[in-house]
Amino acid sequence: MIKILLLLTSVLVAMPVAAVDVAPRISDREIIESLAELKAGQKALEEKMDLRFNAMQEQIDQRFTAIDQRFTAIDQRFTAMQEQVDQRFTAVDQHFTAMQKQIDQRFIAVDQRFEAIDRRLDFIQQLMLVTIAGIFGLIGFIIWDRYSTLRPMDMRLRRLEEDLERDLELQSPEGSKLTRLIHALRELAKEDKKVEAILRSFSLL
Repeated sequence: MIKILLLLTSVLVAMPVAAVDVAPRISDREIIESLAELKAGQKALEEKMDLRFNAMQEQIDQRFTAIDQRFTAIDQRFTAMQEQVDQRFTAVDQHFTAMQKQIDQRFIAVDQRFEAIDRRLDFIQQLMLVTIAGIFGLIGFIIWDRYSTLRPMDMRLRRLEEDLERDLELQSPEGSKLTRLIHALRELAKEDKKVEAILRSFSLL
């Protein structure tokens, strides 16, 4: 490569000098060889350039591949993070759903207890009403029974009282017939000893 450059330089330098000095004549063979060397050098230079460009392309491709791999890894990490976040939110949602179900079940249980208490209170209230009605009915029955039992006795006592008053003349100013009879017997006992003995035996004297 250096030889070719020196040759070209000498040719270019010798061209102006040809006007003054006559250059030695170059044969066609030497020109062909020089051109062949130039072509060979140019080809070698092109091959080196191709190799360098290919190497650079491979390096660039490798770098871009590495960058793509990094981006792919980053995407995978983000995807994994997103999945973890989604799983955590799903777990939180499930936890809240379970808590909501437990709270609903507790409220349902409380409502059922209140309903049971209401039913018991209604039953107790009805039982109390039935008991009170029974007590009032019993009191009414006792009053009616007493009234129906005592009324005939009261009527009989009144009739007996009326009969006694009528027969014994209890309202008489001279006294009842029994009192007057005892007085008569006492007067008779003054004259009859038997009557006196009988009255004394009954403690009527």
